[in-house]
Order: sequence, then structure tokens, then C-alpha cells
Amino acid sequence: MKLLQPYRKNGLELKNRIVMAPMTRSRAINNIPNELMALYYAQRTGAGLIITEGTAPLKEALGYPRIPGIFNEDQIKGWKLVTDKVHSDDTKIFVQLMHTGRIGHNDNLPEGEHLVGPSDITASGTIFTDTLGIQDFSRPKALDEAGIAKVKEGFITAANNAVEAGFDGIEIHAANGYLLEQFLNPNVNTRTDAFGGNFKNRTKLTLEIVKDVIREIGANKLGIRFSPFSTLGDLQHYDEKEVENTYLYLAAELNKLNISYLHFVTSPQIKNEMMNAIRNTFDNTLILSSGFTSNSAENAIQENNTDLVAFGKVFIANPDLIKRIELGAPLNQPDFTKLYTEGPEGYTDYKIFDFVK
Repeated sequence: MKLLQPYRKNGLELKNRIVMAPMTRSRAINNIPNELMALYYAQRTGAGLIITEGTAPLKEALGYPRIPGIFNEDQIKGWKLVTDKVHSDDTKIFVQLMHTGRIGHNDNLPEGEHLVGPSDITASGTIFTDTLGIQDFSRPKALDEAGIAKVKEGFITAANNAVEAGFDGIEIHAANGYLLEQFLNPNVNTRTDAFGGNFKNRTKLTLEIVKDVIREIGANKLGIRFSPFSTLGDLQHYDEKEVENTYLYLAAELNKLNISYLHFVTSPQIKNEMMNAIRNTFDNTLILSSGFTSNSAENAIQENNTDLVAFGKVFIANPDLIKRIELGAPLNQPDFTKLYTEGPEGYTDYKIFDFVK
């Protein structure tokens, strides 16, 4: 299978074309990566590339309980436990930098911090807090000029911290309804300054952060994740042509910057013509994710629709996923009741397949 063959492009060298997708798992007690997390990632080093769970670049980005950060020394040391174990099996690992923006609750943030967003529009929905249980999303503060500068500086610091922690690179999370996608969506971004209005203005924060990070760690250590037409985080659909224009423009601008990869979450709303145009616009690595099987992933690679394929939930229950794909072994099913709980249950206790039977 081509899926299992090594991959090399523009400095990205992987032992196979399988990516472990970023998935929130909420095991970072006090927002610090730990030995249990290191074991979890070490169990899944069959992948050519691991992208970590969403990781906060600064305190205000900690919208969920028990998600890790990478803005202080304890967090850098904790992540070093992870990168050392992953690299020992010749797997590459990128940390996903995720600013949750308006998605979260103030009780999940450190004292003195508050949710922020492109505007002060509260997302509809609820979120779990360790202090109060299920709560409605808190109302965000609209980012002013100083707030935007703080966000950008947070990403710069986090990128440098990631290199110090031993990561091979970072993935900027501009998908799934979080801060940067909130800026892209005109139903949430109602600003009238340089960061709002037409679709080019709404991409401004994302592109400025990318440029800032490149100056610090280099373009070859940077990827970015997008999810066109996503409605996660109470995002509402907007004009289809404007969506297409937004992501084609981003692909063209990011191609000029020569970043390592684009990572797209697929959906039925994304037309083949749009993805083909992006494929033809962006010269470096393309990763697709969302609902792939080993067969559909192999077909996508064989047909040159993508370079790499990311697997998510199936990796939760199958730490030995690559070996199972290679031998056609059956797959474990994840325990969805334990996705975000504390401790090893439903995290590091999934059975390895007995390949000797």
C-alpha cells in the first residue's frame, strides 16, 4: 500500500503517509503535559506524523478543562516527555496551537483571564467545567488592538517554546470553530476595522500569525488546519462562493510563504472542484482528514487527491493502528464515555491485537 510507504517533500520526511489527527483528550492536569500523556502518544508511534491535541498558546486560550498549554516552563518540560518518547520510534510530531476564542467558559480559565473573540457575540451551546459542571458558553470580549497584539505574541512565544520542547513543528488551528476560524466567518466576525469586512480582511489575523511564526522558527516547521463549511462552535454557513474564495486565497498566500502543509477537514459540502483548485494552488504537502478508512485513504493517495491522510477516533482505540492496517486485522471501537475523563481508562488501556494468533 502506498499509504504505508515513506513520504518526503520539502524537508518533511515521514516513515509512512499516516497522520494521527489532533484530538482533545483532557488529561493535562493543571494544563501541564504529564507521563500519562507521554505514554498515550508513545503507544501510537506507528504513525509517520503525530499532531497533538489542541494546545493553548496563552492563558486566555484555555477554553476547555484540562487541555495542555505551552506558555510556561512546566509545560515545556512536560511536552519534552512526549517528544522524547515519540522520536525514539522515528515518528515526527507537531504540536497543534489552538486558541479557543469564544468557545469555552471563564471558569476553565486561570484567574484574571476572560474569553475573547473577534466580536462579543456569545456562542450558542454548553461546555463542561470541572468547577460548575455543564454551563452555557461565556460571553467573549471583543479583541481590541492590544488584544490582537497579545494573541499574536502568544503564538510567537508558543512556537519558540515548541522548538525548545523538541517538536518537529507546529500546526496552527484555524478550524473547528475556534478563534482563527471565528475571524474567517462573517457571522461571528462583525468587525469594521482591518480585520473584518471582506474575506481578505478576515484572513488577515491568520496570515499575520503565520508570517510571525515563520520569522521565528521557519516555514518548514509550520502547518495549518482548515475546515471549510464547518458549523462547529456555533458557526453559521455563509455564501458558498465566498467560502471558496476565502480558502483559495489562503492557499495561494500560504503557498507564497512555502509552509510545510495544509491540513483540511473534509465534509460533503466541499466540492471536488474546490479541493482540486486548492491542490493545484498549493505546492507542498496536503493532508486530508475526517472519516477515512484504510481503503478510502489509499484511494485518495493513489488518485493524487492528497499526500497524507489523518486518522482520528480510530487511533483512540487502536494504538497499533498501522500494524492492523498492514495485516488487515479488526479494529477496536472507542469508548466514547471516556474521551475527556481523567486517568488511563479509555486512554492508554486499549488492547493491542495478538498478531501471533
